[in-house]
Amino acid sequence: MNEKKIVEIRNLIKDYGVRGFQTRVLKGIDLTICVNDFIAIMGPSGSGKTTLLNILSSIDKPTQGNVFMDGMDLSKISNREMSRLRKDKIGFIFQDYNLLDTLTLQDNIGLPLSLSGVASKKCIEKTEELAEVFGLKEHLKKYPYQLSGGQKQRGAVCRALITEPKIIFADEPTGALDSKAGKDLLECLTMINEKKNTAILMVTHDAFCASYAKDVYILNDGVMKCRLSKGNSRKEFYDSIIDMQVSMGGDFV
Repeated sequence: MNEKKIVEIRNLIKDYGVRGFQTRVLKGIDLTICVNDFIAIMGPSGSGKTTLLNILSSIDKPTQGNVFMDGMDLSKISNREMSRLRKDKIGFIFQDYNLLDTLTLQDNIGLPLSLSGVASKKCIEKTEELAEVFGLKEHLKKYPYQLSGGQKQRGAVCRALITEPKIIFADEPTGALDSKAGKDLLECLTMINEKKNTAILMVTHDAFCASYAKDVYILNDGVMKCRLSKGNSRKEFYDSIIDMQVSMGGDFV
């Protein structure tokens, strides 16, 4: 097991609503994410997957409990420190890409560096380096509307990686892709995890997608029900995930 912790949550509770009419969405979650971990979170609709992802990625705050990112308690840091943490430590990959239509792919990928005041020459160098790795170099001058879904999503991965984050949060990253583009993206995420030692936490409803992770955590009714770990065979891991879905009713959306 890796010793270097990137994210740690302790007794995480999240309520929504006003006093007396509250709904408890997360009910005392504990989770540790270490360097080189690749974790998928799965669960039925309404299980709290998106809420958990939003809290882990600092988009939302817990009602109770602690979230530690790279050793810092997120409840005790300033807004400036939080902004710096999001900028330097975290990368995001969304289902709908979130590329800006008015910018070329090159400018979209390099945007996080530009916003941090990095020199234009350095931005271009890093953008081209990542684009080469992900097979996008010949598309850098194109606008998002000129790209396929798979190309857009790989561009989003490049943008997430350009600041060399400690962890990437991926929200249904293959949800808008066809099967080939989805498989290509999952192989890209695997490469990132293995070659760059970047931790990945991915929320997905899809067993095939989850089978690329090293560990799958099952969230149901706000509680972590179980953990499945990959052995030597991704096919066997996929079958185990399917068996688990069937045993829970299969309503994973």
